[in-house]
Order: sequence, then structure tokens, then C-alpha cells
Amino acid sequence: MIVRLHDQHPEGMTIKDVISIIDEQPVIVPEQLKLWQWMADYYLCSIGEVFKAALPAKLKRSKKHQLSEQTSCWDSLPLLPSLSPAQSTALNEIHQQWQQHPVCLLHGVTSSGKTEIYTHLIADAIARGEQVLYLLPEIVLTSQLTDRLRAVFGERLGVYHSKFSDSQRAEIWMRQVSDHPYDIIVGVRSSIFLPFQRLGLVIVDEEHEVNFKQQDPAPRYHARNVAILMAARAHARTLLGTATPSLESYYNVRRNKYGIVRLYERYGQVQLPEVEIVNIKELRRKRMMQGPFSPQLLEAMQTAFATGEQVILFQNRRGYAPQVQCHVCGWVPRCPHCDVPLTLHKRSGRMTCHYCGYTSDIPQQCPACENPDLRGRGFGTERIEDELQQYFPEARVARMDLDTTRTRTEYEQIIDDFAQGKTDVLVGTQMVTKGLDFEHVSVVGVLSADTMLNQPDFRAYERAYQMMAQVAGRSGRRQQRGRVLLQTMNADLPLIRQVVENDYEEMYQSQMLERREFSYPPFTRMIVLYIKHRHASIVDDLARDAAQRLRLHFGSRVLGPDEPPIPRVQSLFIRRVLLKLEHTIPLAQVRQILHQTRTELLSEHAYGAAHLYFDVDPVS
Repeated sequence: MIVRLHDQHPEGMTIKDVISIIDEQPVIVPEQLKLWQWMADYYLCSIGEVFKAALPAKLKRSKKHQLSEQTSCWDSLPLLPSLSPAQSTALNEIHQQWQQHPVCLLHGVTSSGKTEIYTHLIADAIARGEQVLYLLPEIVLTSQLTDRLRAVFGERLGVYHSKFSDSQRAEIWMRQVSDHPYDIIVGVRSSIFLPFQRLGLVIVDEEHEVNFKQQDPAPRYHARNVAILMAARAHARTLLGTATPSLESYYNVRRNKYGIVRLYERYGQVQLPEVEIVNIKELRRKRMMQGPFSPQLLEAMQTAFATGEQVILFQNRRGYAPQVQCHVCGWVPRCPHCDVPLTLHKRSGRMTCHYCGYTSDIPQQCPACENPDLRGRGFGTERIEDELQQYFPEARVARMDLDTTRTRTEYEQIIDDFAQGKTDVLVGTQMVTKGLDFEHVSVVGVLSADTMLNQPDFRAYERAYQMMAQVAGRSGRRQQRGRVLLQTMNADLPLIRQVVENDYEEMYQSQMLERREFSYPPFTRMIVLYIKHRHASIVDDLARDAAQRLRLHFGSRVLGPDEPPIPRVQSLFIRRVLLKLEHTIPLAQVRQILHQTRTELLSEHAYGAAHLYFDVDPVS
């Protein structure tokens, strides 16, 4: 990629001749290059790593890239669905907020009709000759949304995500730098890399979602935050939409950095679902519950099936059982490359590591005591599916998790079948908590609310609230009030009551008190230094050395080193050093110190084979 021309001879480098120019026109626009450089600086990675993540693989190959013939659609837009009075009020308030704040948060309860408001805003932007970026956190959400938007905008709409082939993504990219680009791009986090020539509106739907954060490889960026900056540089407006705002976004509202519009009325004046707490600890003590379903949930599902309605069951673990255990001595098969138990997948007859992909046959007997009584412990989505068939043999059950949605056609088929009533129950992981709209869902079951809280993560409480509130919102989305059964071992937790009462404000206030006291975001900026090596002794020495060097500059702001929850993945031992920095500390100074420290450490012979990288604004 040629970024500039000059006549200055680079020192210490061999100059090579340019043999040929691949593209007859630039494949990026100037503003992209500036944004990518900012990403490299802010997220503490190289510009090359940003280029590698941004460009489709086909655009990196040694061949000319030509845009195939495209039919432009410049006809007038059809009429949009009509808005309810509450939606119309919210739409007007958004325009008013944008006069004072370039970023506005639309805090709308589930099924309040946020998508219809987005549609009107998109039509207004196109009428002004502007382009729109519509960001979603999950590929699974694009199917329903694009059907609705294409009915209005037709061929003006382009879709961009990793389930498309590389050729398709390159085709969309090249159209964006042509004279007739798409007016609207709907996509996941990688869509922020696309060229936009006249960006006027950015919509970030489900803005609270953790999937907007890229984990591996670099750049480890947060697409929501990058999109806000990209819009600001283009003098465009940004709308963040969600029923459960991230604490950082709501904090920016309270500081008057963002505007806010509240939409607390469901479309068609449908009531929010009734949330019922089921104390499974008490039920198990009284021997009234053996499997994953409480009597209350079984009764609710039976009623739904009898009236031709549908059910969603949420269990945030895939596979048949999270682990296998010897019933005599307690031996548990573990991954040889990662410090985690192997997950049992009954359908494939294999045990799998969900971190590195290692698979193994299910042993016939325990290698420690030679006992054949090996049992799966816990319930994954695959086991929930099997249990359902025993209770309701006539029910048509579908499962939506990473194992059943490997391709674009697989997840689209699952969603379409459920939307058309071809299946009665949808069992899934967090995929089913997203903003999917199903007309006939009357019952939602959260099978184990507590597992979301048992994470060593300062965001666990916030995420548990968001996930439960979101999945509850899939129920009762038309003319009937839905029912949500929330199974928990800790019925007295404040979080459970906050979900039942839909009390986001109380959750926010309690979490802000904790975060301020312990200096967590949004009151500080967090940066994590990850250290990896194949030898535990070397990674420990390197981590201690790194922490000591950083304390010379940052003092008590440096915490650790410590082990992450999974201390070994893919045969690499992992340690972390955490920095909590005040926002008043210049980031350029921090960046210089961190890069220098990393360079010095890796220059030492003993540490040469180690991996050191930074995660800025980590989400866990």
C-alpha cells in the first residue's frame, strides 16, 4: 500500500523497484488512512496490523481489481412504515439532541420499535445525499434486519460481514470507492474499515454488546468507539440504540457528552413481560427438580404448546455437558494444550476444547481408577435439546449456538424456520438474547441466571443484567403479554430484583459506586499487557520484570502480574499486567513508555520467543 510519495532516502533500508501498480484507482480514501493510523496509535499496535484486518484478502493479492457492472438504484424511496405517537416523539427528540450533541443514545425498551425510527433517519440521510453505516454486534442479526430494510431501500443497501466470501467482500469494498457506492452499509464491526465518501449517519444498534470489541488478533479495537470517532471526523451524526445501555455510554449521557432520548413504551402498547423468579435451590432441596427445568417452566411450556405459541430457552453454555467426570474418583478429562476441562459433545461423540479446538474420543473408563462410570456434569444447549424431547416428544426443537451456525445459510435457516412457526422451541446461547423479533413467543426461560455472575470480571454484574433483560424482551412482542421464568440459585440477589422490575437506573447507580471506589472504567482508562510463552518459568520472570519496569513510570497504577481465568491456551502460558490510568495522563506519553518497555524486554535473549501485546479498553 503506497501511502505517500517522497524523495527522502530511508536510512538502513534497501530500496526495491515498483514492478507494477495493481489498482488503477485507490482502494482507500484519505480519511480511512488517518483513521487507521489513529487506531494503530490508540490501540498500541502497528499500522500493518490494522491494514491486514481492514482489507479483504482478495485486495491484497497481486492482481488487478475491477468492479463488476453494477446497477445503480437512484429511484425515489418507497413510503416507510408509519410511526406511533411515541416513536414520532422520539424521532423529533433525536433531531433536537443532535443540534447540541453529535452522539445521541436512544434508550428504548425491547420491542419499542427502534428499527422503524432508524429507517426514517436513514431515509432522511439518503434524501440529503449522505451515506449511512448501520452497525450490528452479531452476524445472526443481519438476516432479519436486511429483509426489513431491503423492502424499503432495495439495491441501495449493502451487507458486509465475514460469512460472505472474500470475493463478495472485495466487490462491496470496490463499489464503495466507485462513483456509485451503496447508500447504506449494514454490517458487523469490520464494516468500520469500509470506504465512505459522504458519511452522514452512523447507527450502532445494541451498542452495549461486547462483540463490538475485537479480541484477537490485533488491532484490538472497539467498533462502537471507532465508529463514533469516524463519524465525528466526517461531521456525521451518531445514534447509539439499546434497551440496556453500556455503563460507559450512560455515564457519557450523565456528563452531558451524549444526548439521550428515552422510549419506554412498547410498540402497540404491548406490556413488558411478566418476570417470575424461580428459586431452583429450594426446589432441588425439596427434590422437586432433577433436570434443567423447574415445574413452573414445564407448566409454562406446556401451556404455550397447547395454544400454538413458541418458547425460547437461554443457556449460556454450548455442547452436551461442560465437563465429564469420573463418578468414583472425580477425574476430569482436560485439554492438553489449555487449562480447561473438555466439553462433551454427544452428537459427535467427541470431547472438545472450546479454546484451541482440540478434540478427543470419550474414554470408556477412567484412566485414574479404571472405573467405567463417567458422567457428563452440567447442562449445555445440546443436552437441553435432548431433555426437551423427553418431556415434549412432539415439540419441534431447534438449537442456535456456535456449533449449529457455522455458515450464513445455517443461522438464516434456523431464524427463518422459527419466525415461520416451523419450530416450537429455540434453545440457544447468548445468540438468542439479541434483538431478534419473533411474533409468537410467549414464554422465555433463563435456565441458569447465576452462571453469568460467576465470572472474575468487573463487568459481570452489568453483563448479567443486560443479557437477562435482553432475552426477557424476546417474549410477548405483539398483542399479548409475555412470561419470563428466571431460574436462579440466588433469588435474593439485588440483580434479580432489578431485572424483574426493569430497573436499569438502580443497577447503574450501584455499579458506578463500585467502579468509582475501585478505580474501574469509566473513571479510569485500563490497559492490559499480556505476556505469553511456552515455559511457565520464563513467562513468570518476564511478567515480574515487565511489572517492575512499568512501576518505575506509573507507580501504584500498575497491578499484577496475575493469571487470567484460563492461564494456558494453545500451549502458551499467560500472565497479565494491568494499568489503571487517570484520563488526565497524556496517552501519547503512555504509548511511548509502553512501546519502549516492550521493545527493551523483547530485546533480551531470554525473552526473545515471548509474545507481548496490549489490550486497550479491555471488556473483560
